[in-house]
Amino acid sequence: MLGGIFSFHSSWKDREETYTHKPLPLECTSLNFRGFQFAQAMLFAIEEINNTTNLLPGVSLGYKMYDACGSIARSVRVALALANGNDVVSAPSATPCTKPAQVQAIMGETSSSPCMAIATVIGPFHIPLISHFATCACLSDKTKYPSFLRTIPSDYYQSRALAQLVKHFGWSWVGAIRTNDDYGNNGMATFTETAQQLGICLEYSVSFFRTDPPDKILKIINVIKASTSKVIIAFLSHLEMDVLIHELSHHNLTGYQWVGSEGWIFDYQTAEVNGHHILDGAIGLSIPKAHVRGMREFILNVKPLNSSGNEMFTEFWEGLFSCKFKQTTVMQRECTGGEDLTQVHNSFTDMSLMPIFNNVYKGVYAVAHALHSILGCNETCNDKVQLNPLTILQRIRGIQFKTKEGDKVYFNEDGDPAAEYEIINWQRAESGFVEFVTVGLYDASLPADKQLNLHNTSLVWAQNSKQVPVSVCSENCPLGTRKVLQKGKPVCCFDCIRCAVGEISNITDSVSCVRCHPEFWSNEGRDACVKKEAEFLSYKEVMGALLTAASLFGTCMTAVVTLIFFRNRKTPIVRANNSELSFLLLFSLTLCFLCSLSFIDRPSEWSCMLRHTAFGITFVLCISCVLGKTMVVLMAFRARLPGRNVMKWFGPAQQRLSVLGFTLIQVIICILWLTISPPFPFKNFKEFKDKIILECALGSAVGFWAVLGYIGILAILCFILAFLARKLPDNFNEAKFITFSMLIFCTVWITFIPAYVSSPGKFSVAVEIFAILASSFGLLICIFIPKCYIILYKPERNTKKNIMGKVALK
Repeated sequence: MLGGIFSFHSSWKDREETYTHKPLPLECTSLNFRGFQFAQAMLFAIEEINNTTNLLPGVSLGYKMYDACGSIARSVRVALALANGNDVVSAPSATPCTKPAQVQAIMGETSSSPCMAIATVIGPFHIPLISHFATCACLSDKTKYPSFLRTIPSDYYQSRALAQLVKHFGWSWVGAIRTNDDYGNNGMATFTETAQQLGICLEYSVSFFRTDPPDKILKIINVIKASTSKVIIAFLSHLEMDVLIHELSHHNLTGYQWVGSEGWIFDYQTAEVNGHHILDGAIGLSIPKAHVRGMREFILNVKPLNSSGNEMFTEFWEGLFSCKFKQTTVMQRECTGGEDLTQVHNSFTDMSLMPIFNNVYKGVYAVAHALHSILGCNETCNDKVQLNPLTILQRIRGIQFKTKEGDKVYFNEDGDPAAEYEIINWQRAESGFVEFVTVGLYDASLPADKQLNLHNTSLVWAQNSKQVPVSVCSENCPLGTRKVLQKGKPVCCFDCIRCAVGEISNITDSVSCVRCHPEFWSNEGRDACVKKEAEFLSYKEVMGALLTAASLFGTCMTAVVTLIFFRNRKTPIVRANNSELSFLLLFSLTLCFLCSLSFIDRPSEWSCMLRHTAFGITFVLCISCVLGKTMVVLMAFRARLPGRNVMKWFGPAQQRLSVLGFTLIQVIICILWLTISPPFPFKNFKEFKDKIILECALGSAVGFWAVLGYIGILAILCFILAFLARKLPDNFNEAKFITFSMLIFCTVWITFIPAYVSSPGKFSVAVEIFAILASSFGLLICIFIPKCYIILYKPERNTKKNIMGKVALK
C-alpha cells in the first residue's frame, strides 16, 4: 500500500472557535485541479507497475489518498491516519483484496511547510515521505527529517542559481517578494546570502500568504511603487502569484522585470491570469521539460464514478465542467457524466506541469524498485518477507535506476536528486499566448564557472523590450574613480570619487585606488601609472648650460691670467709675495672652476664621491695658498721691525709645508668620509610628487659639514690675518685685495647654507655650483686682476721700487 497526500483544494474557510464544543472538521474550498493531476500521475505509475511483470511480479500496489486542503494541520492528521492504518474517510471498495493496514511509503505533499510537519511526525517511524514539489533546502537536514526524500532539486541550488542569473545581467539593486512559508522564507534566505556574496543588494524583501487580508497585499503594492529597483525576485508558489497578479493588474504596475522561481515561472495557469501583461518578459528557473508516454492520456481519461458516495470526485467533475449533477437553479447546467474533456480548456487539461507529474511518477517507481529488491523478486516475489519501514527507507536511498524515458533516478546522502534547471523566458507569440522559451541551462554538478549556461537566443524583457533592463542603485564607477558608500544605505549605493593624485583604478567599480610605484605617477585620467620624469641638472637645459659656460669661462680666464703671469714671471709684481704660491693658487682655482662640472648631469656613484671631495680638497688648497700669501705679507712687514727675524721661520719651504699640511688635513677628512659612509646616487621621491629628483645623498652628513667647516675655518683665519695686514705701507698692498676676496668668499658661503637647505631638487645643486663659481671668481678677480692690470696697462709701476713704496705714485 502507498499513501498519497495532495491538496485537492487550495484553501479553507476560517472560523472563530468558541471553545465550548468540539471543533468541526476543516471545510475545504477552492478546487485545485493541480492536486487531481498529481493524484492521476500517481495512479498512472501504480497501474503501469501492476500491469508489468518486470517489476514486482505477482505483487500489486494499492493506494490510499487524502486531501490536505493546503492545511498543515490537516496534512499531519491524514499522515498519522496513513501511518496507523486508520481511515479518516472510508470509501467502500467492491474489489476484495488482502492489504496491510499501514502504508509502505507516502507520496506528497506539494508544499514545503506541510512536508516539514509530516516528516517531523512520521520520521520516528521511518516511513518514507517522497515529495514531488517540496523544494525547501531545510528538508535536506536528515537530523530533523530522516525519512524525507524528494524527486525535485533543493532550493539551495535554485536560490543560488537565481542569484547567479541576476548577477549575469548586471542587476545589483533588486526587490524581493516571497511566500510567507518555509518554501519562500528559506529560499529567499539562501538567495539573500548568495546575493550579498555576489554584490547584489535587496532594496526590499516582503512576504505574504494567499490567505492574508487585502490590506497586507496593498502594503506590498505600495512598497513596489515607492521603490527605485526595476527587477523583482518572486520566490512564490503559483497560488500566491495569482493573488499578487490580481492586485498588480488593479494598480497597473507594469514595466518591472520579474525573475521567478519554479513555483510559478512555468505555470500556464499563471500565464493566463497575466491578462494585463504584468509578467511579460519574465525570466526564471524551471524543472527540465519531461515526457512520459501514456501519462497525458491517462490523466485526461477520467470518468464519473458509479458510486454517488464520493463527494470529492463529484465536486471535481462539477468544477471541471461547470455543471451540477443535481440542479438547484434553472441557470445551472446539468452534468450528465458523459462530458468530453477535449472540449474543455482549463488548468486540469493543461500539461505544462508534466515535469512535476514526472517527479510523482519517479517517486512511485523508487518505492517499487526498493520493494522489488527487498522481496527478492525474480520471476516471482517472496511474499513471506516481513516489510520493515526502516528497511524500505534504506533501500529507497540506495536505489539507482532509469525510467522508461531514460531519466536516471537516484538520491544523494540528503535524499535529494541532481540539481538541473532550465532557464525560461516568457515571450508573447503573435497569437497572444505566452510561450515559455528555453534560453539556458543550470547544472549544479558542473564547476562553478560553468554551471550557468545561457544560449544565444534573443531574450524578451519587460514591456516587450529587446534591451536588458538596468536596475542599479548607483551607476558603475568609471576608471580612475573609486566607490564610497553612501551613509545609511546598502553597499550597492555609492558615490564615485576621483582617485587622489598618485593613485589609479583601472577597473570599473573599484572599491579602492592603488598607489603607483614610487617611480611612477598617475596620468590625467587616473587610470594608468606613467613613469615619473627624472629631474637633475643637465647640460642641455638653460640653467645647466649657463653654469657650464660660467665654469669654462672661469677656467679660461684663469688660464689667461696664468699665461700672463708666466710670461711676466720675472717682473717684480709677479715675483713679489712668492710667485710659486701664485701659480699654485691659479692651479687650484682652475680645479675649483672645473670641479663644478662634476655637479652637472645625471649623478653616478663616482660623480657623487668626486664632486664633494674634489670641491673640498681644491678649495682647501686654494685657501691654503691665499693663507700662505697673507702670512708672507704679514710676516714680511713684521720682519722689517728692529729686532725681528721671523722670515727665517716662514721661508718658501715653510710655505710649501703649510699648504701641504692644511691640504692633507682635508684629504684625511675626505678619505674618512669616503671610507665610512660615502655619498651615493639617490632617487628622491618626496620632494616632488610627480618627479624623481636624481641627486647625491651625502651618506654621512657629518663628513659633508666637516669638509665645509674646515674650509670655513681656514677662510675665516685668512680673512682675519688679511684684515690685520690691510694698512701695511705698500704701494701695492696685496693684503687689501685678499681681505676683500675673503670677505666675498665668506659672504657667499654663509648665504649658501640657508639657500642650499631650502632649495628643492636640482636647484640645490645649482646653488652649490653658484657658490663655488662665485667664490672662485671672487678670489681670481680680487687677487689677480689688479696685478694683470698693472702688467698690461701700467708697466711703469711694475718696478721693485714702486712695489716697495719708494717711488711716489703719479
